[in-house]
Amino acid sequence: MRIIPAIDIIGGKCVRLTKGDYSTQKIYNENPLEMAQIFEDSGIQFLHLVDLDGAKSQQIVNYKTLEILASKTKLNIDFGGGIKSENDIKTAFEFGAKQITVGSIAAQNPDLMMKWITEYGSEKIILGADCKNRMIATNGWLENSDLDVISFIKNYENNGIKYGIVTDIDKDGMLSGPAFELYEDILKTTEINLIASGGITTIEDVKKLEKIGCGGAIIGKAIYEGTIELKELAKLC
Repeated sequence: MRIIPAIDIIGGKCVRLTKGDYSTQKIYNENPLEMAQIFEDSGIQFLHLVDLDGAKSQQIVNYKTLEILASKTKLNIDFGGGIKSENDIKTAFEFGAKQITVGSIAAQNPDLMMKWITEYGSEKIILGADCKNRMIATNGWLENSDLDVISFIKNYENNGIKYGIVTDIDKDGMLSGPAFELYEDILKTTEINLIASGGITTIEDVKKLEKIGCGGAIIGKAIYEGTIELKELAKLC
């Protein structure tokens, strides 16, 4: 299973939110590169980098941060937030992303999403399935849709998607445990390489996610608040 620490960027700084609420942002490090290097030095190989400024806007904003992290570390970076156009996706790959996560466009413009899957390949594009009450949310979680998360995933799986990051917004940043029941339901009905995100609090949570069949786990606040130690995660890499 991929162990994937998260760095969320607002104004070039490493922050965390609670339930995606921008008013709750807490700065954990003024220098995202320093944080990424700590991950790398601990034996971590993957990084989930989110441009929260971009997620609220109509384009990628923090591409320079992506470039710095990609050039100064050997981490395999998946990048998301603000990927709304052909120019955005080209920018993300040009500035060092190994994979990109697409959520809002996948929900709002499936034809464009399918074009990207065809053009860049299913190994490069991760489906972002952020949900509240099992319904897909978009645009930095500021807008809700009428799309059921499992149907959403199954549709894209049928069209070639291999990887999916699924975040239960109500769990995100709460340090109350991940959405095990939701993930079990997804794994029963799809064969997607499921990357769990949101609510992971302890090393036992990570081990349970692996046991039920998740292909990856994105860990954010638990690392920054110290409820999971990097040396524990490194043992699972």
